[in-house]
Amino acid sequence: MIFTDFLKYMPKVAKENLLGEQAHQKMSPPERLQFLKLNNPATLNPRKAAVLMLFYPKNLQTHLVLILRNTYNGVHSSQIGFPGGKVEVYDTSREATALRETHEEIGISPDHISVVKAFSEIYIPPSNFSVLPFLGYSESELTFIPDPREVSGIIELPIVDLLDENNFTTQILETSYMKEIEIPVFKFGENVVWGATGMMLNELKEVLKKVL
Repeated sequence: MIFTDFLKYMPKVAKENLLGEQAHQKMSPPERLQFLKLNNPATLNPRKAAVLMLFYPKNLQTHLVLILRNTYNGVHSSQIGFPGGKVEVYDTSREATALRETHEEIGISPDHISVVKAFSEIYIPPSNFSVLPFLGYSESELTFIPDPREVSGIIELPIVDLLDENNFTTQILETSYMKEIEIPVFKFGENVVWGATGMMLNELKEVLKKVL
């Protein structure tokens, strides 16, 4: 999709109702659904975080940026995600967190980003984080400067691939819940997106499909 055409739909996206858990469940491992049946995340004092779902033009076409996280001792090691991170005491809002982390992780200044809206908050049991995703866009082509301490790679995803239902499948993966389990995933070439990022990505996809 031509990026200038994509921008015309942003006012509609801003007003569109979110799908929340309905969209998240399609990408949820069964163990997560069982956990949420037995536990109320609000009682677990989750840490707060925010991420940015950032669209931009590349060769005039609409793209979405994802990052490949470095390998480290943690539950999200080596996973594909959105730029973002935990809320710090000096952040004035969750939106400010998403913009700050995007600047720190991939080198894109908040001055180049327009935020459209917040999407549905999602609780992540393995890390006890509650993450609020924001949709934003940049009207100019971007040059990414990944922070080597946190980011090992940049994935530039064409919106046509996001909207392609053929890229939704299942795959047996090792997760924090168990060694091997068949879970729903997005597969974009060699890149496999699952877990919380997959849930946020599915809500984004479903909302866009309603307005585009």
